[in-house]
Amino acid sequence: MEGSVEKPMKIKVAFFDAKEYDRASFEKSNSDGEFDIRFFETRLTETTAKLAEGCDAVCVFVNDILSAEVIDQLMGNGIKLIALRCAGYNNVDIEYAYRKIHIVRVPAYSPYAVAEHAMALLLTSVRRIHKAFIRTKEFNFSLNGLTGFDLHGRTIGVVGTGRIGRIFIDICRGFGMNVIAYDKFPAGESGITYVPLGELLEKSDIISLHCPLTEENRHMVNADTIARMKQGVVLINTSRGALIDSVALLDGIKARKIGAACLDVYEEESDVFFHDFSENIVDDDTLARLISMPNVIVTSHQAFLTEEALSNIADTTLSNIREYFQYNRCGNEICYKCENSASCLQSHVAKCF
Repeated sequence: MEGSVEKPMKIKVAFFDAKEYDRASFEKSNSDGEFDIRFFETRLTETTAKLAEGCDAVCVFVNDILSAEVIDQLMGNGIKLIALRCAGYNNVDIEYAYRKIHIVRVPAYSPYAVAEHAMALLLTSVRRIHKAFIRTKEFNFSLNGLTGFDLHGRTIGVVGTGRIGRIFIDICRGFGMNVIAYDKFPAGESGITYVPLGELLEKSDIISLHCPLTEENRHMVNADTIARMKQGVVLINTSRGALIDSVALLDGIKARKIGAACLDVYEEESDVFFHDFSENIVDDDTLARLISMPNVIVTSHQAFLTEEALSNIADTTLSNIREYFQYNRCGNEICYKCENSASCLQSHVAKCF
């Protein structure tokens, strides 16, 4: 019709592993209907990749599988962009994806959420709050067995001093704790006391992991490193499950070497976390035994789960997709080149390839 303005085609996004809170935050961020988002409850795998057919991009989370086989299927279905709604990307074969399909992520959504959850786990554990809650629900007000210890004056070792790690350090300092840290790339002029990893293992009363998962640090907590730790050490992990060898952790707990473990992640979590198995038998014996231990707290990868974080994730993810398709660039792109050099040659002012 003469004089009519043709509306731009909506960008079609296949959204995998969608939960109720995901839908709510992304629908709010997409309230103007700019994107055609197709929500799928299933995770992205070789079997489910065909659901993305006809879309321009896929939106995925930490337990979706982006292997070479899945990437090939996505490309065959016409997918041009993988949009991670998370910071970590150890579930993506970025080397294989290089020069094939572009990948963007949310580098920071709410570092406060994760850091605060780590401290919440620690306080719950050392002050036996979870046990007290169960007792008082049954009108048992006995204090026997609920003795904890002061955090003030204790030495905490923080592995990884990115934004989350540094915020966690600030929280620990607020409690009057002695903080030491290890990072392959120390933060300059941060006022953080860095020590070699071995020294951190030997001196820390509490150890908290705040680093991304790489092939180099996979199972950095193992039988050998646990042997170097203090008797009764408390371990906290809100980063990636495979930083800890779960079998070695269980052995350390049984041997009374590890005093407590606070876990928001687990190395075999992909088939368990984010689902309700309360009426089922879980086949993972290691996880079942860890949960059964009185000095272990497990939350199901919920450290990120705050209103602020969900809003930031949705806004940044959709902004990444918009920037890629409308402006032919994205500052939050990651690629094999970025991963294996000091900085991306494109400096993120253009697509990485």
